[in-house]
Amino acid sequence: MSNDQPAIPLLATLPPEARGVLLPLFRPRQLGRDETVFFEGDPAEVLYVVGSGKIKLLKHSDAGKDIVLEVVAAGDTFGELGILDGGVYPVSAQAMEQGMVWGIRRSDYLNLLRQYPALGLAVAQSLGKRLRDAYEMMLSLAVERVERRIARVLLKLAAATGQRTKEGILIGTPLTRQDIADMTGTTVETAIRVMSRFSKRGIIRSRRGRVVLAEPHQLVVIAEEV
Repeated sequence: MSNDQPAIPLLATLPPEARGVLLPLFRPRQLGRDETVFFEGDPAEVLYVVGSGKIKLLKHSDAGKDIVLEVVAAGDTFGELGILDGGVYPVSAQAMEQGMVWGIRRSDYLNLLRQYPALGLAVAQSLGKRLRDAYEMMLSLAVERVERRIARVLLKLAAATGQRTKEGILIGTPLTRQDIADMTGTTVETAIRVMSRFSKRGIIRSRRGRVVLAEPHQLVVIAEEV
């Protein structure tokens, strides 16, 4: 993706001439690893689209623990909820690796929705998917075993960012055990133990800070256990 031509699936429903007018409204922002795009509670003034890299969306608990609600990749939007209701961002957004995002001001974005009603359906579909994912995560945290939660997260990341290699499916972003713990609502120690068990069973491998799913079908079995 070049800095003068963002790929924004959200605008795919628009005619080419409309996209030509609207794309200049999106401004690029380079990010370093672990750099925060915005904090939970900040005024929601900009809607973002991922240009490159991965962004994790975090929720902070009263106990000071972070839970990763979602990882978004190239082409994905984030920050919609605060933008639409005119409030604050309900989550924090942090870069997992070096990358770039495109931002559009709230006023410009709302004008797009008024001028092009088809965008409203695309926004509703995106928010509906995220709401469904949020419900599934809440259920998972409440009733599922840690092994199942971790298996589900690994499969989800592989589906979103995976690359097939000779060793298996390589998750396309670095993952620390802290990341795994934050995504599954558990402790780092527990994440280490579970990932170690998966590794000893040959289900996963670690390669330079990245995770390879050597036996993804075994993770599917674990994720679907009742």
